[in-house]
Amino acid sequence: MKVLVTAGPTREALDPVRFISNRSSGKMGVAVAAAALRAGHQVRLILGPVAIQAPRRAAIVRVTTAAEMLAATKMNLRWCDVLVMAAAVADWRPKKVAPLKLKKSDGPPRIEWEATPDILKSIAPLKKKSQVFCGFAAETDRIAQEAQRKLRDKNLDVIAANDVSKKDRGFGSDRNALTIYLADGRVRRGALETKIKCAERLMDVLEEIFAQKKK
Repeated sequence: MKVLVTAGPTREALDPVRFISNRSSGKMGVAVAAAALRAGHQVRLILGPVAIQAPRRAAIVRVTTAAEMLAATKMNLRWCDVLVMAAAVADWRPKKVAPLKLKKSDGPPRIEWEATPDILKSIAPLKKKSQVFCGFAAETDRIAQEAQRKLRDKNLDVIAANDVSKKDRGFGSDRNALTIYLADGRVRRGALETKIKCAERLMDVLEEIFAQKKK
């Protein structure tokens, strides 16, 4: 298979020295890319600003903002058989970026916000019947409901949901517990395990769905 993975956070500038982002380390998405490589697949990895090392055999596209990640995903979408959107994309950005550093002495700045592009919704109309789309739902509450809503709304085949409110898993941790929801209604629950094991389990599911679509 040809596997396209997005990983890590995105950053949206407030001024030349500040930005809004999130706590994503990119470890889960990089683990997925590495699992795909170990399984013998071709991998392209669209990677936000992270401090971890990317798999050497993956083709790496580095991005910073949500808009850049959307553009890179669109550019590589026709190439892939499987898309795994593991990146934690910043939901909001300032409408205007201050050209100079905001001064503390001026008091709290008034920032007008706008939504960043929803990457999966933007590319949903471009999806080919043979492609497998997988999203991630990093939630702190109503995890099942949010995962199933995103599965429907974003035309996904699979979504991997995880609870990021706990300190022993999720953002920044080497461990995770994924519950995998499939579009056909099946649910596969996983125990707390390394992100490497989570990625391998997810890859097994994606290979199964791709094989079904190819029949």
